[in-house]
Amino acid sequence: MKIGSPRESHEGEARVALTPDSAAQLKKLGHDCLVEAGAGMAAGITDAAYEAAGVTVLPDAAALYAAADVVAKVRPPTEAEVDLLRPGQTLISFFYPAQNTELLERAKARGATVVAMDMVPRISRAQKMDALSSMANIAGYRAVIEAGANFGRFFTGQVTAAGKVPPARVLVVGAGVAGLAAIGTATSLGAITLAFDVRPEVAEQIESMGAEFVYLDFAEQQTDGAATGGYAAPSSPEFREAQLKKFRELAPSVDIVITTALIPGRPAPKLWTEDMVAMMKPGSVIVDLAAERGGNCDLTVPDQKIVSPNGVTVVGYTDFPSRMAAQASTLYATNIRHMMTDLTPGKDGVIVHNMEDDVIRGATVTTAGEITFPPPPPKVAAIAAQKPKEKVKEPTPEERRAAEVAAFKAQTRNQVGLLAVGAVLMLGLGMVAPASFMQHFIVFVLAVFVGFQVIWNVSHSLHTPLMAVTNAISSIIILGALMQIGSGSFLVILLAALSIFMAGINIFGGFLVTRRMLAMFQKS
Repeated sequence: MKIGSPRESHEGEARVALTPDSAAQLKKLGHDCLVEAGAGMAAGITDAAYEAAGVTVLPDAAALYAAADVVAKVRPPTEAEVDLLRPGQTLISFFYPAQNTELLERAKARGATVVAMDMVPRISRAQKMDALSSMANIAGYRAVIEAGANFGRFFTGQVTAAGKVPPARVLVVGAGVAGLAAIGTATSLGAITLAFDVRPEVAEQIESMGAEFVYLDFAEQQTDGAATGGYAAPSSPEFREAQLKKFRELAPSVDIVITTALIPGRPAPKLWTEDMVAMMKPGSVIVDLAAERGGNCDLTVPDQKIVSPNGVTVVGYTDFPSRMAAQASTLYATNIRHMMTDLTPGKDGVIVHNMEDDVIRGATVTTAGEITFPPPPPKVAAIAAQKPKEKVKEPTPEERRAAEVAAFKAQTRNQVGLLAVGAVLMLGLGMVAPASFMQHFIVFVLAVFVGFQVIWNVSHSLHTPLMAVTNAISSIIILGALMQIGSGSFLVILLAALSIFMAGINIFGGFLVTRRMLAMFQKS
């Protein structure tokens, strides 16, 4: 089969569905690759790079559609592009069939098979083909970069000679793929990051990335919100009011808001209202990743950046992945290549459109002159429902005091028991050992016991090179060596001298290192 990728006709779109690397992988499946001249220029891929990878470069889109058995592109096709399709030809692209019903009917009339990359079911086996997640990951990262470009301060807190700079406070609304990417980027830049999602099962993911999950005191947030293929489900009016109340509490204290909330087949929910924007500090930034579907913010204007009357910048760009065209093209072309791998099970260049396959069936919206959208629900849930964790009951002061007393009594019993056993052993040893040995041995045991108790009970955060178990042992060694230095045996004197020398290095080295550590906290 011949797989071709045309130049994107959507204004400002810089991505391309075929790269030289993905073409090399498609050749291993037995396919030949075609590309329209200049298709990859905006993504930094020249026609010469395609030709070097064995891709045939065709002069225009009409020639490509006429020659290709499979057409792979990024944006949904225009009506003119659908009219170039022929019966039996396959189109693979984003399509959004719920919003493009007329386009769907037009593709059906042409007798073409349309595989919508936005309809790939969100199950584990299909993750490698999940182009929505690939693009959302880039969009979440880029949203934080755009926010930083429009924000007049550091993300991270700093203490400089010129004064103290507080860290930025970032709120991410929605913790899907884009939201998690935004959380990771904001956190890595040093911002204090808060995140909200209607699905409580993502709280652990958010907290593991160093952000704080915003909880609502509302029972609905403790229900399973992942029943719609990994997306959040529509919320009740009561829950929405609780959300908005919480956001109004946060609005005056946050510097950057990144909204990512989308529900499949519906306009973007309005979560950041005009009055919330008015509550924010001048210089704050809102980046609305749902702008293409109407936006989560009341003031969002798709494809534009505006400034509110109180000085808040609202970014409504809809082309965040395209703003990182080289990386986005690489990831999207890889998604297409994995889809072609499933469509070519024999790796012999023959496409087998198996409608019994969950992934292929879910992504196919038209085939053989029929509309196959909407697909049946996937057999495997995207996210397993989790039972809400039981809250740990906080002990009362009386219970806490009783627990401390019980722990002290148990520790005392253990220590008294160990001392009794030690005393019995010492008594037994004293009955057979000479008196001179017992004098030294008793001093040694007491030194070990006292040194251990002194060092071990100090918090590890307060340890220095002088306050360590190894230094306690060195002190014992050096005292024992000093007592033996007057021995009449040359061998004992030599060993004692070596012991004093080596233990002294450890002790005095600890003094020097500790002195340097303390000097770091002294005013010059």
